[in-house]
Amino acid sequence: MKTYLVTGGAGFIGSNYIHYMLEKYGQAIHIVNLDSLTYAGNLENLKEIQELPNYEFVKMDICNKEDLASLFQKYNFDRIIHFAAESHVDRSIKNPDVFAATNIMGTLNLLNAAKKAWESKDGFLPDKRYLQVSTDEVYGSLDDGDGYFYETTPLDPHSPYSASKASADMLVKSYIDTYRFPANITRCSNNYGPYQFPEKLIPLIINNALQKKSLPVYGDGKNVRDWLYVRDHAKAIDMVCEMGELFHIYNIGGHNEKQNIEIVKTILDTLLELLPESDARRAGISYDLIQYVGDRKGHDRRYAIAPDKIRSEIGWEPETMFRDGIRLTVQWYLSHEDWMKNVTDQSYMKYYADMYGKR
Repeated sequence: MKTYLVTGGAGFIGSNYIHYMLEKYGQAIHIVNLDSLTYAGNLENLKEIQELPNYEFVKMDICNKEDLASLFQKYNFDRIIHFAAESHVDRSIKNPDVFAATNIMGTLNLLNAAKKAWESKDGFLPDKRYLQVSTDEVYGSLDDGDGYFYETTPLDPHSPYSASKASADMLVKSYIDTYRFPANITRCSNNYGPYQFPEKLIPLIINNALQKKSLPVYGDGKNVRDWLYVRDHAKAIDMVCEMGELFHIYNIGGHNEKQNIEIVKTILDTLLELLPESDARRAGISYDLIQYVGDRKGHDRRYAIAPDKIRSEIGWEPETMFRDGIRLTVQWYLSHEDWMKNVTDQSYMKYYADMYGKR
């Protein structure tokens, strides 16, 4: 039985990854989910599996070196999947200090804890693997038109968030180059799917449309992102851990490039398609809700990832085209309005604060 440490496992991508892994491997793996339960961490995402004997939750901050040291003394981890990060660009513009602390120093603490636990007289213990989950935002921006991010594309981050993620990537690379630390880095395009916090574009638009609130669109709405269904991402991470070439970087892209305004209109169309005319939630949903707002500072124009390497070396490719994925996503939010309500009114924070202490 392999033991996995999943940092940030109560967040959007982390919780989807945990669900995917337990569905795939069952009792053959043991998952320890470490999360500090910031506003973006929600244990409701994992209610279905919280009683499983091979799953444990640990409330811990990766910025606390002493707590990390104790955790590594208690468990013999075979895999470390590092999702934990502050991840919202707008928040990073307003408060970059938090992003530097968690994304850079937290990553350094985790690397040091793993290095100490895995070191042996011959280098590192066999069959250990650390995976740094990063983002295409570290590459900066592409112009309108052709062109893609490759693993060899120079890093050119434009926001405090992407700069902190690029810094973390460079720390991991330095441990690979200096110590031959057994690690990989993956860089993914924009994820979407169940359990995404509603400050992000897709759940924000779904929730606002259902509430008949305005749908804010930055600038001219023509910024382009490559969209990746979160379950496809979870599968890619698993495949890199088990089949990827050690020390390598792998881009994970969805081949679903869409303008932001196209995303918003597709969500509205999908809501109208899925909601019957008799459903009161349908009334008032239209393009008239769209409201263009001032552009985000340093807003990257276009992201597009080339997943050629992961396809040729490992055999992964995205399975969910955007039209199918957005339909699955909208259906999920329509059938989990209680989840959305608990997040937007912060009920989830109050409940878990009683259980695990203040956030």
